Amino acid sequence: MFLFATFTDPTERAGTDVRRTLWCGGGIGHRWRGHYRLREVQAHTATAPVPQLAAVQGGSVSPSPPPAADRDARLAAAVRNLDGHFSVAVLDVADGTGATYEAGDSGTTYDTASIVKVDILAALLLQAQDAGRTLTAQERAHAAVMIRSSDNAAATALWDAIGGADGLDAANARLGLTGTSGGDGPRWGLTRTTASDQLALLKQVFGVDESVLGEASWTYVHELMATVERDQAWGVSAAGSAGAALKNGWRSRSADGLWDINSVGRVTAAGRHNLVAVVSQGNATKEAGIALVEAVAQVAVAVVSAGA
Repeated sequence: MFLFATFTDPTERAGTDVRRTLWCGGGIGHRWRGHYRLREVQAHTATAPVPQLAAVQGGSVSPSPPPAADRDARLAAAVRNLDGHFSVAVLDVADGTGATYEAGDSGTTYDTASIVKVDILAALLLQAQDAGRTLTAQERAHAAVMIRSSDNAAATALWDAIGGADGLDAANARLGLTGTSGGDGPRWGLTRTTASDQLALLKQVFGVDESVLGEASWTYVHELMATVERDQAWGVSAAGSAGAALKNGWRSRSADGLWDINSVGRVTAAGRHNLVAVVSQGNATKEAGIALVEAVAQVAVAVVSAGA
């Protein structure tokens, strides 16, 4: 059974509104005339190992989630027919189960484009926390338009405020990001990262596990990411219901004209919160990259949900 949903794809040029339809069956996708048609994942999950039963107090038993290696294998099988160069990491917040998939060599990094703005904000909040202060009115003004509108001038101002790449890298060492390196000079959009690192960042800014950021920071970041401009609400939001909190990044490479398309955030699917990070590169067009990222996010959440 398929669900049909039409999503709006905004481009950076004002007034351009491209719509495309995703055929959402919660599973694997095939690109067809610029779209992705998602087939049901049952064919890929039917042979998954049966969850082990874990004893609980009182003598009853409950199914334990499949091991991480099994979930990773199921995710790899589910996305193998999606055409593109991408990586994805997903986590079910309730039970801590997740899965990751990396195209190509393990540890391949991607340009962040504007998803680094979440990282810049996290670094700013961490520095302010260390100094025992709240953000200034100017910092809050920059942060609001940087996240909600993806304002580049505001991002540059806060990039300078945190100390550029050195400040970002120092914060990331504490935030648990091990494969991310800040862009040279003022080029914050050329920060390199992995899907796994972006998931680690999401866990920090949404207060999952042991975050070095305080609860006030979690609330603030969520408020901004949950209120991005409507024409920038594509991406991982395709994997859940209304109310996603996300940040997207998009960039055309000057050398070859190909697109980096990334999306990170928290979505709710079937009543369960999921953190999702998808990074991609080498997309022929922005529209094709968005369609790919949305299809990957849908499949990843479906795979983790099937094992919950």
